[in-house]
Amino acid sequence: MSVPPHDPLLNARLSGYTRKGFSARYQAHRPKPPAALVDVLLGLAGTRHPDLVVDLGSGTGISTRIWAAHAGCVIGVEPLDEMREIAEAGERFPNVEFRPGVAQRTDLPAASADLVTCAQSLHHSEPQGTLAEVGRILKPRGVFAAYDYDWPPLVHWEVELVFLEFMSRVHELRARHGIRSEQQRWDKDEHAERMRKSSTFRCVKEFVLHNTEPCTAERWVGFACSISSVLPVLDLGLSDDELGLTPLREISTRILGDSGLPWHVSYRLRVGVK
Repeated sequence: MSVPPHDPLLNARLSGYTRKGFSARYQAHRPKPPAALVDVLLGLAGTRHPDLVVDLGSGTGISTRIWAAHAGCVIGVEPLDEMREIAEAGERFPNVEFRPGVAQRTDLPAASADLVTCAQSLHHSEPQGTLAEVGRILKPRGVFAAYDYDWPPLVHWEVELVFLEFMSRVHELRARHGIRSEQQRWDKDEHAERMRKSSTFRCVKEFVLHNTEPCTAERWVGFACSISSVLPVLDLGLSDDELGLTPLREISTRILGDSGLPWHVSYRLRVGVK
């Protein structure tokens, strides 16, 4: 089944992120953006205190709240009620709000935003309409940044190997049970080229930033279980042994335990200046 790009809300719901309990797991276990990202984007935008930052596909607010101390107003736009509810229940800031909406139709005023971001979300959004909307709401010389992290993060070779074995098992089970994603997605590696072809930006640049955080066994396993391709396999009702979760948990517990080790996350940014 192919979802037409003119129905972005349906396409978002086909991500699997509406499953009960998923949003809380996502919030607890996914990586946080690097602090350097704020300084870099503010420098590119030529301002230390933007009037408005808009975060498209803001999810549970992980990438939205980093702007609270740096902007006059921060708006997260998220199509899924389940994700937005977790964002709204989290830490509150008077200048941060979350709104329902899709990236192609934000209902924000034209030329109102100094910065627009898409954190780990642009590949879920039909790009032509999204980039047109970004161009509409950005101020002249405003900055758009789409950023995604490489996975799995670097933490320890043994837990990475068992993570990859788990993912291989997931792909085998998807094939065996005829599980296919109905959601339409767009290749992350083509973000920058699409941005260049949109004629919205006078300059497009790609670069990498890094972030380091603690990673416990619980977080590593939780991160693995928050990956979209894994979600329908978890719904099959199989045992942990059949899913490949048993060795993932055992090795993660032995290596990482409750104290954890640092995980190093590489973020790939595609940045455009209007």
